[in-house]
Amino acid sequence: MVGLVIVTHSAALAHGVAETCRMMAKDARIATAGGMEDGGFGTSYARIVAAIDSVYGEDGVAILMDAGSSILTVETIVEEMGHRRLRMADCPVAEGGVVAAIASVCGANLDEVVRRAEETRAAQKIGN
Repeated sequence: MVGLVIVTHSAALAHGVAETCRMMAKDARIATAGGMEDGGFGTSYARIVAAIDSVYGEDGVAILMDAGSSILTVETIVEEMGHRRLRMADCPVAEGGVVAAIASVCGANLDEVVRRAEETRAAQKIGN
């Protein structure tokens, strides 16, 4: 099963997204890397690496980020861990996370999990 890592500037936000994902896909392998080690707002390289390590398996890990430094930090980590199957998903964190979690527990491979998560970028929430 593809692992998921939710990276945000806030621990509360990351945990909330993971909780929402687990409501829809209770068996999903999800780790969070929100905020700094001291509980403050920000992006922690060490927390992201630890989250990846905690869910990494032969099927790889899809990483979803909120914005700014979380994206830059994850790009660096993915580059440094080029020997691992890691993919960044360019999608809304909550919507993409839920779709990625469902795809993962349904047996989708890493490319499919990321593709499905990225499809949420075009989701229209309110009709005209």
